[in-house]
Amino acid sequence: MRKRGLRLSAEDIYSINQSSLKDAIVLFGRGCTGAIVSDQGLLMTNHHCGSGSIRRHSAVEHDYLTDGFWAMSKEEELPNAGLTVTLLKWMEDVTDRVLARVKPGMTEAERQKAIDEAAKAIIREATADSHYSAEIRPLFSGNQYFLYVNEVFRDVRLVGAPPFAIGSFGGDTDNWMWPRHTGDFTVFRIYADSSNMPAEYAKSNVPYKPAESLEISLAGVDKGDFTMVFGYPASTRQYLPSDMVELIANISNPQKIEIRRKKLDIMGADMDADPKVRIQYASKYQGVANAWKKWIGESRGLNRFDAVGKKHAFEKEFTEWAVNNSTGYTGILPAYRQLVAEMTPVQSWIDQFSETVWSHDMIRYAAGYRGLAGMDKPAVGEEVQKAVDRLMNGAAGFFKDYNRPTDKKLFIAMMEHFRSSVRNNELPDIYFEIDRKFKGDIRAFADWAYDNTFMKDEQRVKAFLAGYKPSKSKHIQKDPFYRVMTSFSEKYAESYAGLHQRLVTRQDSLQRLYMKAILEMQEDRLLLADANFTLRVSYGVVNDYYPRDAVYYYYQTTLDGILEKDDPAIYDYRVPERLKALHESGDFGMYGQGGTICVCFSAANHTTGGNSGSPVLNAEGKLIGLNFDRNWEGTMSDIMYDPDMCRNIVVDIRYCLFIIDKYAGATHLVEEMKIMQ
Repeated sequence: MRKRGLRLSAEDIYSINQSSLKDAIVLFGRGCTGAIVSDQGLLMTNHHCGSGSIRRHSAVEHDYLTDGFWAMSKEEELPNAGLTVTLLKWMEDVTDRVLARVKPGMTEAERQKAIDEAAKAIIREATADSHYSAEIRPLFSGNQYFLYVNEVFRDVRLVGAPPFAIGSFGGDTDNWMWPRHTGDFTVFRIYADSSNMPAEYAKSNVPYKPAESLEISLAGVDKGDFTMVFGYPASTRQYLPSDMVELIANISNPQKIEIRRKKLDIMGADMDADPKVRIQYASKYQGVANAWKKWIGESRGLNRFDAVGKKHAFEKEFTEWAVNNSTGYTGILPAYRQLVAEMTPVQSWIDQFSETVWSHDMIRYAAGYRGLAGMDKPAVGEEVQKAVDRLMNGAAGFFKDYNRPTDKKLFIAMMEHFRSSVRNNELPDIYFEIDRKFKGDIRAFADWAYDNTFMKDEQRVKAFLAGYKPSKSKHIQKDPFYRVMTSFSEKYAESYAGLHQRLVTRQDSLQRLYMKAILEMQEDRLLLADANFTLRVSYGVVNDYYPRDAVYYYYQTTLDGILEKDDPAIYDYRVPERLKALHESGDFGMYGQGGTICVCFSAANHTTGGNSGSPVLNAEGKLIGLNFDRNWEGTMSDIMYDPDMCRNIVVDIRYCLFIIDKYAGATHLVEEMKIMQ
């Protein structure tokens, strides 16, 4: 890192004896990263990470998702039930202790039981007499184990968010693409009790005082500048063998891409036709589109980079090493090849199952009634009431983001797609019932189902649950959507769940052995451990790239480019009038450079899901931007990283501050931060 330009020590980055940069980095919610940027607990992450919270506070009469939201005082900051941020206190290599009870010849179940028992003891010891939580995570496919001790804050309030036309500018059109002009940021604040300790939401809570907060640099970036991404990357699979990569790139991804394209077409048409549906389905659409486009880029990138061919070359070298060194590892790759052959048809069915009907809103909602449907005796009255209360309380939240006509279109499309994608003997029994009663017409079945379900709307659900008695469980069991749900669930359980788990267990065992062999084969190298949602650093430099023949992408975009994309006829490219006026006036304050504002830049840091919202730091550890995406040509980096093509995409911190200060007038937030010219 120092050779690339870093001017920090390891202790500056991570220390348990004094405050360090890691004390300003948080796991935001369950899937993003955030950065603490003031000594009053102010936190920045991506707009798409905070969009769920923004949406839950939105309604047609105060549409914060579209118009933005800015708290002009701490009293106006909005609480978010269920939202947490997690701070790492320390981590420790506990491999020897975790594996102490693992013996040769153990089955996978016996091995895992020994590991779990050891891990529980270590966690109890690490968290004794404290408010900390802890977890133990495997690295290198279970060849190493680390303990992570955390502090979890549960009072996290929304402070500010730019309008959708800034925070998600470019929308799905530009998602996973470069060049990019998206102001993908939002602002929250962590609150604690009067002792600066984590606490549930209370009006009496006060802003958290962090051990460290990031200083912000306004110096900007140039090509070749050192950059460091600090955050919680979710998952990479760098060490998969060629057969598994081929399954992902050429079988699994294409199937899922086709299904999600159908979903997006249906949701998109209804969102364009109705502003209320747009609010209800904005996060759902974004969630479906994100993986859809990523899988397209991933498969294309793996094939363009000849990932399978490169894996074959490594595997030839590996086999020669295994034979020449009498390691006992010569059977790993043939065993893996046989495993993938067995796994392919099973994975294909599960992809269809999980992406079509099982991920459908009404089916997932019906699944929430399984517990209540099984309580058909008066003796379990107390349990019944708890289940009823849970469902009663959850009804409003579900139906707030539910549109029946849209849901029905999706249901029909997904049921039809599943039927056409699997063999007859792989179909759940509900299809044969549709054949008997509706002559195979799924649309006719859907008309009947949506008219006859008690889950039709919030009022009917609450009326059904009011005064509920166990004798009504038969009504749940006969509900059309409950029957569809149970039919699919039973087919999965009977024919696929156990088989898939056995195959996954075999894969875990083989991957652990393969990883152990690679570590031995390359013992003279430092290998990176695959991401597993624990705190990591990746580093690189600001860089441009050439995506294809005769095409060159510069490393930086500006406000000028936003105006060039402006098109009121396209939702993704509608530029707010106030932003146009600021551009015209040239009133960029201390955030401008060269007569404009830099919006985004690209760099060669290895990032993945979970790195959304990760602070991007310069050589001195100053905040220069927030990571929010990768380029489409580089989404293959979860499986194979190409330094010439893989780029992470960063919103320039100066653009974030410009929007906060000049656009929103929330200057008080900028005044909280430590700004370095």
